[in-house]
Amino acid sequence: MADYDYDLFTIGAGSGGVRASRVAAAHGARVAVAEEHRVGGTCVIRGCVPKKMLVYGAHFAEDLEDATHFGWEISGCTFDWKKLRDNVLSDVDRLNGLYTQTLENNNVEIYHQRATITGPNEVTLASGEKKTARYILIATGARPHVPSCPGHEHGITSNEAFHLDAIPRRVLIAGAGYIANEFAGIFHQFGAKVTLMNRSDQLLRGYDESVRDRLLQISLTKGIDFRFNAAFEKIEKQEDGSMLVFMSNHEPLAVDSVLFATGRVPNIEGLGLESAGVRLTDRGAIEVDENSRTNVPSIYAVGDVTDRVQLTPVAIREGQAFADTLFGNKPTTVDYSCIPSAVFSHPPIAGVGLTEAQATQKFGSVKVYTSDFRPMKNVVAHRNERSLYKMVCNVETEDPGIHMIGPDAPEIMQVAAVAVKAGLTKADFDATVAIHPTMSEEMVLLK
Repeated sequence: MADYDYDLFTIGAGSGGVRASRVAAAHGARVAVAEEHRVGGTCVIRGCVPKKMLVYGAHFAEDLEDATHFGWEISGCTFDWKKLRDNVLSDVDRLNGLYTQTLENNNVEIYHQRATITGPNEVTLASGEKKTARYILIATGARPHVPSCPGHEHGITSNEAFHLDAIPRRVLIAGAGYIANEFAGIFHQFGAKVTLMNRSDQLLRGYDESVRDRLLQISLTKGIDFRFNAAFEKIEKQEDGSMLVFMSNHEPLAVDSVLFATGRVPNIEGLGLESAGVRLTDRGAIEVDENSRTNVPSIYAVGDVTDRVQLTPVAIREGQAFADTLFGNKPTTVDYSCIPSAVFSHPPIAGVGLTEAQATQKFGSVKVYTSDFRPMKNVVAHRNERSLYKMVCNVETEDPGIHMIGPDAPEIMQVAAVAVKAGLTKADFDATVAIHPTMSEEMVLLK
């Protein structure tokens, strides 16, 4: 066997890269990681984790309002964005340290600089130093897509949203995916006038239409505006620092901030993939097989850079499977069926399995069970917002897809996803005794 500096060299210390590196090292491999930013990746540093903390902060706006109906006298409440921002970023620092410590405790060598592939078994660091490895793993993730239009440099992405000096008074959010809807809820609850624009007339493609429609209805009721079938024409910076956004099919809109949430693209630029001969997909992602192997036998890729399923837990599963297969003598492939997901909108939505449209297309006819109800807390709080739980079943087997919108939907969905993954049927849900009074009991009372 050739003599290499390492058994594994990982480029990118995000969720997938850290898991793969840590597990490979635990199996006895000599491992190094190169990360040009901070250890932890998008999810920990500038994505899911700090975003969820902002979601928690945003929920207090309605919770404080609702508290008065439960007998609490609350006066003089003020919101300090900088305090929340700094507390969130402080916890990001803590997590960055923990992820770094995890790698170091497993004897993974960390290079805090960019690495480029310069051969099937060689990487070159930004310092010019070259390192060889039996295997190279690319785990560089994805970055926000920024539309190409005159004035696009005046906008920000979710990366910068966590570092704002103040909440913008008027914000335009471009996009209709989970990032757009999550930040729409966050900024709205923090007092901004939010307008969400999208090229099509749909929110959250891939989620069930019923819960998407319910989110749109609730968002409109809250005061969030929508501009559909709208594409950027130009963004003009005004003398007072505001922006005038020109878009197709609508009048220009004056705002104080433009947030681009128009999808994410794989981070492949400048990695040396062309020189190494690594093949890409039509969408510009790294092409891999079921074992995360590229067409170059010594080079692998996991996570968002492969554009299979852009979810942190999936990247972690891929990193674990990669390390177990190559270094743990435990051949493992990732099962991409029945992956649950959630949008931490306001209120949140969650789903697992086929939507009604997908099931109808696949099976022809389906059975649909629903519960459309007003949560008990909302009744006392005089809030008319309703939750919707939905189960879509194949007529013959009654194996379900489950979709919901309402308070704590993601928390409920995680357990429901276990039942769906295990192959339980509608009859199994019906046979389960309800926990009363809870919102989750509606899962076993669907009609």
